[in-house]
Amino acid sequence: MSRLRRRSALLTSIKAWSPAEKALALTSAFTLVGLPVLTTTAWAAWQDSPKTVLDEAWQIVHRSYVDPEFNQVDWMQERQALLGQEYSSRDAAYAALKGTLAKLDDPYTRFMTPEEFQAFSSQTSGQLVGVGMQLSVDPETQVLTVVQPIEGSPAMAADIQPGDHIVQINGASTQGMTVEAAASQIRGEAGTTVDLLMQRNDMAPFTVTLTRARIDLPVVHSALREAEGQRIGYIRLSEFNAQSADQMERAIKGLEEQQVDGYVLDLRNNPGGILAQAIAIARMWIDDGAIVRTVDRDSHAEETIANRTAITDKPLVVLVNGNSASASEVVTGALKDDHRATVVGTQTFGKALVQSVNRLRDGSGLNVTIAHYYTPSGADINHRGITPDVVAESPEAAQKDLWMNPDRLGTEQDSQYVTALGQLQEAIAATATPAVTQSHPAGLPHL
Repeated sequence: MSRLRRRSALLTSIKAWSPAEKALALTSAFTLVGLPVLTTTAWAAWQDSPKTVLDEAWQIVHRSYVDPEFNQVDWMQERQALLGQEYSSRDAAYAALKGTLAKLDDPYTRFMTPEEFQAFSSQTSGQLVGVGMQLSVDPETQVLTVVQPIEGSPAMAADIQPGDHIVQINGASTQGMTVEAAASQIRGEAGTTVDLLMQRNDMAPFTVTLTRARIDLPVVHSALREAEGQRIGYIRLSEFNAQSADQMERAIKGLEEQQVDGYVLDLRNNPGGILAQAIAIARMWIDDGAIVRTVDRDSHAEETIANRTAITDKPLVVLVNGNSASASEVVTGALKDDHRATVVGTQTFGKALVQSVNRLRDGSGLNVTIAHYYTPSGADINHRGITPDVVAESPEAAQKDLWMNPDRLGTEQDSQYVTALGQLQEAIAATATPAVTQSHPAGLPHL
């Protein structure tokens, strides 16, 4: 085993050793990189030092980063630079780590402070703990106002409505209160309560007591559309979090019960998310065939295939744009390459990299690029994106207006959807037309 590999194995297993063994091991490890030797007493100080998090992050990148050459960065020297200086605070150490990671020139390998990592974890979990409503401050009256309650939340169960004003929170006036301050007072542990004094239009103020709960954030929005006698299932997926596959399954099965003739899957402005969720969703549409192939730093390739669990085989059109990225491109690439769907819209973003998510010892986090992925046809879409089968442009102003008014998405006011609908109607008609049997001269291919 090389000296480099011995050192890596030494430091990654050190947490299981006794204090004396740790001190001895670190003495050897630090000597190898030219850093001061740690005694048993020094080990305790090291444990409380921000350098422990720096070294933990360095080790993760060292073990798993997709490029073993680290973009021509001397990664061993970077460790010496990180651990060879003193830091006045954790923020200073964090800044040094971010600077080191920036040298990899990979925007997806990034450090997150404990606060940032907590927010990231909440987003990817697809859940929040609270009462479930979006707030704003009315720009004219400066009154705290409900934008909308979240589906399935305590706020919706209590019939809180868009436009309702929150006058008091637990008896304290909200006059002049920011959204952030209000949210911090309304949030709390699941099972606890909060009292809100509400004002609706000209009605008398009324008090609502809400019990905080764990809420699944809706990322799948579905609807039945009627078009020229055809029943169209419209499904929009906004991101791939831990709840996406379950919500997608419910949406497809619900529309199947309504006997739709075909589907439009809208992945526009979907930035991606969890790869496993993308694979699970692709399998809901593809019964047989490849989905994605990933290749790690050691050129080890792993191909994921469909497992004959598709929910429907009805005609499908996928809508994408320049903000459809990562996991969205995994699903789109699989559906396109396996000839399961027609892709409509504009060129996708072009992110074909896979990250691991790592929680560090102090609650901070580190995302590290660990693999490259390819579509079933073997295409490398990184920095290229996926080219739609049918290009459907939409003026920037029109797109901005649509996403500011999401109730217009998937309607006649949405020009890209209208194009997708036309493609789907043709596909539905084709499946309804009996195949015509023709004879071919022996030995000639059927084209």
